[in-house]
Amino acid sequence: MICTFQSKAQKTGLYKHILSDVVTISSRVLNENRKIYIHYPTPDTANLNKKYPVLYLMDAESHFDMLSQYTDYLSRWDVNVIPQMIVVGITNTKRTRDLTPTKSIINYFGQPDTSAISWMKPSGGNEAFLQFIREELMPYIETNYKTQPFKIFAGHSFGGIASINCMLTHPDMFDAYIAISPSLWWDGEYVLKLADKKLKKASVLKKTLFYSDASEGVKDSSSYHTNLLKFDTLLMNKALNGLDYKYKYYPTETHMTEPIVAYYDALRFIYKDWISPTKK
Repeated sequence: MICTFQSKAQKTGLYKHILSDVVTISSRVLNENRKIYIHYPTPDTANLNKKYPVLYLMDAESHFDMLSQYTDYLSRWDVNVIPQMIVVGITNTKRTRDLTPTKSIINYFGQPDTSAISWMKPSGGNEAFLQFIREELMPYIETNYKTQPFKIFAGHSFGGIASINCMLTHPDMFDAYIAISPSLWWDGEYVLKLADKKLKKASVLKKTLFYSDASEGVKDSSSYHTNLLKFDTLLMNKALNGLDYKYKYYPTETHMTEPIVAYYDALRFIYKDWISPTKK
């Protein structure tokens, strides 16, 4: 069963500020209900068949409103540096389970956490989560909204490794990937090792990838920064054909403030060569 609750656009001055649809999908894959937020452009009365790229965003509770406003503003007629797009926010039920690729109890300081109430349990369900997106969420979005084929997958922290893991294991699911402070420390640097294994030197990977980190691992004893430097070096050494990628370090930001600037920079990077149809 799918229950949809639709809100309506509000007009303020010259601009329309759109509220979003909230959809509950009863997932067979995950065996639970998942609440989805969907933000989409105001219908173009001059072109009612107009289609839009789609940004699929993890941790919707934290970042959906921000990304929705970023895409609205940057695509606005007087800014016009990215195309209008649909933002699909996936809310969490069991975040660690869904966004980690393997089962592990080793935390980012390399210590085991075996407590009964450990935040690291359960884990290792990212493959099922990606299956939910591919087999249930994407078909719903593409059936009910006017979508272009171009899709972006974006996440922060655990969402960052989920994004990179998806690019490595199911690269054709998305065209562009955003990984903000990816937790590459997970399970003995599992995703780093997977990247080294999966990405063959000089092979073809026609994707766009933006990844970043903040002061974490520089002023504390975690390994966020050093692991992302390893990942950046790995990509340089692999010399992949077709991969358009950018690493950005934000030394004045924290793990939790970084998404504010990094998601903006990621959108500008993905669409750096985009030209508005009205300017062609």
